[in-house]
Formats: sequence, structure tokens, C-alpha cells
Amino acid sequence: MWLNAPAFDQLLRSAQHSAVHLELRDAYAVPDEAQAVERFRETGESDLDPTSEYWQDWAAMLREATARGVVVRRARIVSEPVTLYTRYLHAMTPVNIAIGEDVRWLPRREASDLALPGNDFWVFDDRCARFNHFTGDGDWADERTSYTEDASVVKLCVDAFEAVWERAVPHHHYTV
Repeated sequence: MWLNAPAFDQLLRSAQHSAVHLELRDAYAVPDEAQAVERFRETGESDLDPTSEYWQDWAAMLREATARGVVVRRARIVSEPVTLYTRYLHAMTPVNIAIGEDVRWLPRREASDLALPGNDFWVFDDRCARFNHFTGDGDWADERTSYTEDASVVKLCVDAFEAVWERAVPHHHYTV
């Protein structure tokens, strides 16, 4: 059931119709975001330039995918009151939207009756799921990802994502 995870960029580049991402954590502590999160904590400022070094690789991948007709959606389940990290994400989300993602937010209290996988995931074209694994502190776990094409696992993820998406608030209506 579990296979070696292909590189994320390979999965996105091979997507033909859709890529969906469900985020379940209230805080992440991955090294490549540490400076940006600290800057936000100190100043309230975020990098909102999609051509900046911080965004350029992601922006290029997303624009290429959406230009091919791939619909990219991201849903975030968040506890309220929100964490500093969630405020940081919310402040950065206009860039995600500008480069082609659709983003929604669901307060955790409104997800209590939903069956959700235990980890953040991406599903590509309803055919494969790539799970992200984090430590309790929010850093990447030693085994960062797992991957499956098992139809029952992919269906669980698709169903979970769609249930969250249906209830979630579009970014421009969600305030932190």
C-alpha cells in the first residue's frame, strides 16, 4: 500500500485535473519558514511578492499547473482563537490566491463530526495521495512523506477534503 513518495514537483507536474491539499495543524516549524515567521511575529509583515526568492519556485509550479487547467485547492482546519502561525498563513494567503490556488478555512470546532486522515495530505487527480509527516513541534519528521495509490485511502482523503471544503469559509471571508 505505501510506496516511495515521488517528488512533489513531479506529482504536480503530472497532474491533469486537480490537486487538493488539506492542512490540519495549527503550527508548523519547518526550517525554510523560520525567518519569515519570526519577521511576522516581530513586525506583522509578510512577503507578499510572488516573484521574491521565498515564493518564486512555488509560484512557478502553481502557475504552470493552473495554465494546464489543473484546479488547485487548499483547505486549512484551524483552532480558534488562532495561533500566531495561523495569522502568518492568513497574511500570506493572498499570494497563494494570486498564483492560482483557491483557499478556504474551517474552524476546528466545525470539523468534529468529519472523518479525517491523521496527517496533512495532497491528492492529485483523485488517483494518489501524498501525506506530509511532522514532529509534535511541527518540524519535518525523519520520514517526511508517505505515498499511496490505494483507491480506498485516496477515496478517504478525497471525501475528507470535499467535506471540509463544503463547510469551509473562502479566504476573503475568513478573518483571524
